[in-house]
This record gives sequence, C-alpha cells and structure tokens, in this order.
Amino acid sequence: MPEPTYVVKLKPHQAPRRAALLGELDIELTERCNNACIHCLINQPENDADVRSGEMDTAFVKDILRQAADLGCLTVRFTGGEPLLRDDFAELYLFARRLGMHVILFTNARRITPELAQLFARIAPGRVVEVTVYGMHAESYDAAAASRGAFAEFWRGVELLREYNIPFIVKQSVLPPNRAESAEFEAFAATLPRMEKQPGYTMNFELRARRDNPAKNRFIQTLRLSPDETVAMLARDPNYRKSMREFAGKFMGPPGDKLFNCGAGHGTCVDAYGKAQMCMGLRHPAMVYDLRGDDVGADLGVCPDSGDHTTGDRAMGDHTGSPLRYALTEFFPRLRETRATNTDYMNRCARCFLKGLCEQCPAKSWMEHGTLDRPVEYLCQVAHAQARYLGLVAENEKAWEVVGWRERVARFARDEGFRAAATFRNPQKRSGANGTANAKERSDGSVTRRV
Repeated sequence: MPEPTYVVKLKPHQAPRRAALLGELDIELTERCNNACIHCLINQPENDADVRSGEMDTAFVKDILRQAADLGCLTVRFTGGEPLLRDDFAELYLFARRLGMHVILFTNARRITPELAQLFARIAPGRVVEVTVYGMHAESYDAAAASRGAFAEFWRGVELLREYNIPFIVKQSVLPPNRAESAEFEAFAATLPRMEKQPGYTMNFELRARRDNPAKNRFIQTLRLSPDETVAMLARDPNYRKSMREFAGKFMGPPGDKLFNCGAGHGTCVDAYGKAQMCMGLRHPAMVYDLRGDDVGADLGVCPDSGDHTTGDRAMGDHTGSPLRYALTEFFPRLRETRATNTDYMNRCARCFLKGLCEQCPAKSWMEHGTLDRPVEYLCQVAHAQARYLGLVAENEKAWEVVGWRERVARFARDEGFRAAATFRNPQKRSGANGTANAKERSDGSVTRRV
C-alpha cells in the first residue's frame, strides 16, 4: 500500500528560501527635473519634449518591474531626475506595491501633493521617502536649485509629508549657498521621527554621467570640498573613527588589476531610456545593456578606453524571455572580469591599500576621463587626507609605496592608537592635499554610503 502523502502548511519563516537573483532595483524614471541644481550630474530641463519622448513608457516600466519581481526583487527605488514629474508615477507606484515590492522614493518634495500624500498614507511605501534639502531658506535653496520659488514648493511638500505622517528622512548637498546652514539643517533633521542618525551629506560631487557638458563639469569641480574640508566634515560624526576601524579590517587592501571589486553588476540601475547599467554612475556605452532590444549586446571586444580592456565576445544568448535576467546572469558577469591596463593605474591604484577609503572606480574614471581605468587625482587626494587623519599613512607618504600595510591596518582596526610616523595636523587648518584647493572629492557625501 503506498505511503500517504501530506501537504504541510508552513509559516512564512519556515518556508525554504532561495537567494534572490535581484534584491533591489533602481529605476531612473526620468532625467528631467524641476530643479536645475548647480552641481547636478544628470538633470535635464523639466519640459524638454525631446528628452521626454525618449523615456520608457508606462507599459515598459511595468514589464521591467514584473521581470524584477520574477527574479526575487523585493524593493524598487524610483529616482531621477525628479521621478514625480512622471504623469504615471502613481500608477507605477501602485503597480510595484501590488507586486509586493517596497518602494524607495528619492525626491526634492516639490511635487508632493495632497493626493499623493494621501496615497502614501493609504498604501505605505514600505520604506522611508528620502528628501534632499538644498537650503533652509528661500535664498539659499533657490540659489542651489537655480529655480525661483523652489523652496516654497519644497517646504509645502515637506509639510504634507508631516501632515499625513509619511515616514521620511532628509539629506543635503553641501553647496556654497547653504554651507553656513549645517547646524540649522541638523536641528531640523533631529525633529523628524525617522532620522535615527545624523543626516547624510553629498560634498564630493560627481561630474556629468553622460559626459555631455564640459562647461558644467568645470563648474562642478569648483563646488567640491577640498580633501581636508571633506575630512573635517566626516570627523564631525563622533562615530567616524569607530566605523572606519570596523570598515578597515574588511575592505582595505590593494585591488590589483581587476576593475570591479565592488557590487556593480550584482544588481542594476535602469536608466530613463531602458538601458540596464551595472551601477548608477557607469554609462559607458559598452557597459550598458539595452532592455528594449534596440542594441542588444554591444560589441565588447575592445572598450574605447585607454587600453584594450578585454571583456568577452559579443553578448549572445536567449534574452527574449527576460532581458533583465540575461543582463544579470550573462552580460554583467563578463563585464565584471574587465582588467585595467592603464600604466598609471597599475603603478598606483592597483597597488594602493586605501581601496576602502577611495572612490576610484570605473564609473568615476568614466565621468572624469572617458575611460575605465585612469586614476582620478582628486579621489586619491581625498583618500590620502582621510588616511592621514586616521593615522594610516604619514605626511607626504603614498599608500601604494607602503610595504607593511597589513600591520598598519590590523593595528588600526584593533584600536591600538597606531599612527604612521608623522602626526597629522588639524584638517581644518591644512591647505588642500598636494597644495591644491580645487582637487576632487568623494561623491559619497550622502549616506547610502553617503557621508
């Protein structure tokens, strides 16, 4: 007699789980923005009809969300540009929530309406809304946003979020118009129930991600904090040194010639035109995958960079069922094997143990130089300024020349009061690293890893 079979009803935490292929998805719904921020790396004019006509339509975005859900995705981040400029935002928001996804919204809050606040109150995003604050007064905000009347609309949006008890946090870009308002901004942030730690700051601004405006790039460079100003800003956090000790033991060490030592390509960001990117900043034409199928699989034999970065053959395979799956399982993994060939990079970056402090990466190299592996001097200066403050390198010492770096990192991580040779001066009293006041900076300023 056959053994009886049984169906056992399991509680959610008892069910067997498979690792999700995609945990979180970023979607830039538009590059258009109702601000024209003086530092922005991506924004296009709010009413640009040509830009708008090239954006993904509603059905296409929904299809991407379905593909992501099939891959196990539980969270989508809607960003831009200003995502609330999309007329179909509420429809896309509800679609994502009905798929079971939490929604993270990056916004300037100017387009928050009573109807949208009521929607968020009725069907919660599941994650906090993140609002960037460009100033605490109309004069500073409007100057930073380069948009008259922007502050009034921003403040109205914030008040609506408060009125309807929508959880939100704030962050700030440190710019000349608002630089004197840090204390006031932090006092405001402290009044928000979901602000459980100091607000994040962006201060080492990235250049235009599409390399489309050289004049704007030159201006952005003038807005960056100097390396030592960056350290002074970071050091305001009383937990900075402790967090760096915990971080150092895990992420310090020379990266070698492999360019992708980060999470790029394990997830993806889909831009406003349907192209899947390995990360938010990397828009090199050979490193993106067109989910629309207009240019499926760019020829990747040789990247148009400073060297012959072999990344594999022409992308091939069955991508018709789920282009997103194909990008994550076949296209991006090949790109992650890209190796550096730039001589300067190999002599410096590949041998430098400050990788955990430095934001040098293919995306930053692309924005700065149009290549994947050319060192970004400003980021090098910022990393060394932090290392000097933390005692990991001495004055005038270059980290790629240090032989006993493992012992230094180990002693620093153990909090043994280790300091490499010279005593580091107060970062607020130093001139810029290597004597340059207009060097470049970590675009990390804001936390998501953003300071």
